[in-house]
Amino acid sequence: MLAAVPEILEVERYRRAAEPLTGRTIRAVDAPDDWYLKRGLTPSEVIAALTGQRVAGVRRRGKLLMVDTEGPVLGLRFGMTGRLVVDGETPVPELEYGPERMDPGWRRFGLSFVEGGSLVVDDARRLGGVELWPNEAALGPDALSITRRQLTAALEGVRAPIKAALLDQRRVAGIGNLLADEVLWRAGIDPARPAGTLDTDEVAALQRVIRRTLPQLMRRGGSHTGDLQLARQRGAMCPRDGTPLDRRTIGGRTTYSCPAHQR
Repeated sequence: MLAAVPEILEVERYRRAAEPLTGRTIRAVDAPDDWYLKRGLTPSEVIAALTGQRVAGVRRRGKLLMVDTEGPVLGLRFGMTGRLVVDGETPVPELEYGPERMDPGWRRFGLSFVEGGSLVVDDARRLGGVELWPNEAALGPDALSITRRQLTAALEGVRAPIKAALLDQRRVAGIGNLLADEVLWRAGIDPARPAGTLDTDEVAALQRVIRRTLPQLMRRGGSHTGDLQLARQRGAMCPRDGTPLDRRTIGGRTTYSCPAHQR
């Protein structure tokens, strides 16, 4: 089974794969695709900023992967088809909307190190991006560690559908389409409900489901391993109660939900 597009769980796998780069010194920077560099960054600027820098650590917030150096912070976003390759290996070799193979022409960014090894971003559809000093403050709390108080604050007074609110990275960082459908299905919440209409008990239940579900799917292998996943097709039945699933567009994304137990 293919992995999902990179949501929080896939980017966390990227982070773990990149941790061994800590302590290495950047020998060279490869930035062959000007368009892939964001916020006005140019190839000459990113090469000058990173060459010779030592990697101090690798972090993640939501879907944003950050490589801390002793100088600038390198931010990597993967879009729908971005794959991270570290020392020739990728922890997520196949993605739902990406080709099975990798191609040298899809290499959008890379680092090589004095001590040996490399970090490469392969992205067939060029939907990700690279930046320096990414704006972490623009992201909401990380979904893997979100507290009840943080989720309450993120949803309070929001008129948009609860699914759209969960997909808004400014409110909750890391949840994508598959995870949003999964947690709302498990919590019994209609994805079209205005987020601000959830009462205290419903928000608490949703927070518990998020905190329980994401580590479980991480252990299974990724965002595509949810209990609802196999039923995400036209005419399918709810895995919980056998009711025909609704298929709608909510928050701009194809959405599956059960009209019987999600309210």
